[in-house]
Amino acid sequence: MPLSSLFENADLIHVYSRAQAIADGGLIDVSATAREAGWRVPVAVTAAVWGDCVHWDQFQPVYQDEQGRLWDVLTMALFAARGRRGSNRVLFTVLRIPRGGQLPEPVRLAIEIGPGDVGEPVITIMQPEED
Repeated sequence: MPLSSLFENADLIHVYSRAQAIADGGLIDVSATAREAGWRVPVAVTAAVWGDCVHWDQFQPVYQDEQGRLWDVLTMALFAARGRRGSNRVLFTVLRIPRGGQLPEPVRLAIEIGPGDVGEPVITIMQPEED
């Protein structure tokens, strides 16, 4: 049975689509870079992950760039996803320099594979406590 028919006759109280989350800024679509890193399905990161692990401005004590930080997150996530066994959610660690810091620190993140807006497989990279 296709996923789209599972809720065909259900009375839905509220639907918030992935497309809406991307338009609202709750999710950031990083699929173009993810494809370069080896992902085969659309990938988005939550705004919290973007803010903590990717975003970087020029007024920091250490030089980094957002593209390199995003690449680090996507690469470590891909390694973790390839090693997953039977779960739609996998935890992984990435090293990132926190804003205002100078040395890398480990951060725990989660990858979740689930259905997109029309039932297609999509990946979301989030903090472990996010849902």
